Amino acid sequence: MEFFDVVRTRRSVRSYKPDVVPEEVLNRVLEAVRVAPSGSNRQPWRFIIVKDEAVKQRLVPACGGQRWLAEAPVVVVACGKVFDYNRGGYMGEHSMLVDVSIAMTHLILAARNEGLGTCWIGMFDNNEVKKILGIPEGWNVVGLTPLGYPKAGEKAFTEPGPRNKLSEIVSTDRF
Repeated sequence: MEFFDVVRTRRSVRSYKPDVVPEEVLNRVLEAVRVAPSGSNRQPWRFIIVKDEAVKQRLVPACGGQRWLAEAPVVVVACGKVFDYNRGGYMGEHSMLVDVSIAMTHLILAARNEGLGTCWIGMFDNNEVKKILGIPEGWNVVGLTPLGYPKAGEKAFTEPGPRNKLSEIVSTDRF
């Protein structure tokens, strides 16, 4: 698939087929995470692949009751290791959020390229997800995403709705 088609047609999918994601497809998506860039090449991430139905069901209440999360055959949990790096002069321990978000974006775009749907889940109870998945101290959850084939098939991947014009979001030389 052409790169800009991937970017233009990536959508948040909230309805999944029960079809298993083949290991070779999942591994290609995860390879995109592995090669993602990070500040000073720290790679402060760990991605947990959840396939167990009981574990996925336990994640639902920890994610605001979003039941469709567990409908997908795979749930990916992106975790970041807390470290103090004063990126930008103000981020401190939160700078890992940038790196893990870059890696998560790689995952989401690679998934779209494979015909898989995702939906970045930002509504979750960090402590509860950590407890369910045995995530150690010093690590936090940055986001979760279901990963699977959309029930709507390729129709799930449409062009975006209205977006701001480039002139409204980009300036040259000064704000």
